[in-house]
Amino acid sequence: MSDTEAVNSLAKPSHAVAQALQAGAPVVALESTIITHGMPFPQNLETAHRVEAEVRGQGATPATIAVIDGELCIGLADHALEQLAQTDDVMKLSRADLAFAMSQRRTGSTTVAATMMAAKLAGIGVFATGGIGGVHKGAEESFDISADLEEFSRSDVIVVCAGAKAILDLEKTLEVLETNGVPVIGYGCDELPAFWSRESGLSAPLRLDSVQEIADHAAMRTAMGVGGGTIVANPVPQQAELPREEVDTYIAKALGEAKTKGVTGKDVTPFLLQRIFELSEERSLETNIALVLNNANLAAQIAVAICSRDSATVEAARL
Repeated sequence: MSDTEAVNSLAKPSHAVAQALQAGAPVVALESTIITHGMPFPQNLETAHRVEAEVRGQGATPATIAVIDGELCIGLADHALEQLAQTDDVMKLSRADLAFAMSQRRTGSTTVAATMMAAKLAGIGVFATGGIGGVHKGAEESFDISADLEEFSRSDVIVVCAGAKAILDLEKTLEVLETNGVPVIGYGCDELPAFWSRESGLSAPLRLDSVQEIADHAAMRTAMGVGGGTIVANPVPQQAELPREEVDTYIAKALGEAKTKGVTGKDVTPFLLQRIFELSEERSLETNIALVLNNANLAAQIAVAICSRDSATVEAARL
């Protein structure tokens, strides 16, 4: 067994995911922190099922990723999803602790960075999430920068999101992504979306308007040997968005409370999301669900377009 095969064998695909990958059919990776740390039960479980159904509805196979008792599972059965949604002591895994959880036979949900790592191991090129991590406000003092940003320079995965989470310093997040050479593509938009809101006040560095254009862009990066991930920033549906000015008020209040309470590190994001959920009278959760479903739909379309393009290329080569 080669070193590559040995590493890839660490990823344990479900039967459905294994079949799809073997057949060269479209597969979409899905993270699991949204289940364990992003939403309360039972909305988290209901949303997980709806997201997977959205992917299937566009002709792709969903692969929700998590570490269960030390196994890196690429695709979860219904009973595993339900168990994950109701477990309180699940680790939140990023690049730094993914191997730890596996070696210690722990159970953990995967962040954007860890999901990208797992998707790369499994050979999955498209991943749908809510919003990526980034540079936290006040990072010039705290140095709090998500490992998600560094992962984009390492893992060749297209990540469909509604931009970076609005609780972050979006301008500095874009700067770090630019430094790392990460393409940030506004899908059908010139302005970078800001998670719950369609607008951020910042221009999207690039713009593409169709899944075919995204598939062509991915093929060109591969042909050029350009490594690393791509961000496709997909605005939340207009009817579901929270106005930017309203969100900014909630964020300012939640950040002040986090500082007063001494919340730091990995605890910051779930604390802020919970407070914004409370301050918005639960409307942020409704918006979160809408944008995740929207991203899953688009990611599946992209995965299908890439597979169709690859199949057409192989067929043309045979002629």
